[in-house]
Amino acid sequence: MPATETFRIPKRRRHVPTARQHIRKALADWGITDELADAVLLSANELVTNAVTHCRTSYAQVKVTLTLDGRELLLEVCDPDRDRLPRTQDSGPDEEGGRGLALVGELADTWGHRQEPYAKCVWARFTLTESMARAHVPAAL
Repeated sequence: MPATETFRIPKRRRHVPTARQHIRKALADWGITDELADAVLLSANELVTNAVTHCRTSYAQVKVTLTLDGRELLLEVCDPDRDRLPRTQDSGPDEEGGRGLALVGELADTWGHRQEPYAKCVWARFTLTESMARAHVPAAL
């Protein structure tokens, strides 16, 4: 049975650190504190920042879900602006933004997005090594 941690934050930049804290705690509770945790945290920071920055729905909340299922860790960030889909950009060396999804693409094994009836979700999937999966079995399982 997979372990899941889900929470919501208001769509405000000042709440991005709160999302990182929730994710860091969930990963630590599952025993994931190594390079994988760093990759997940950095990816989450990018995806949550994109959600709070680009969602055009007023007074929205961003939903973050982490799921650990065997050797697979799935990060999902959902917001109610279902028609504004993510896209990678070619950012010049002097541009300050536009590299977040490329970074997620480098850190995660795979990433993508899906549209739901009232939301869009951007996800990133990470694979634990065999030894990591055995060592990081959630205590609740």
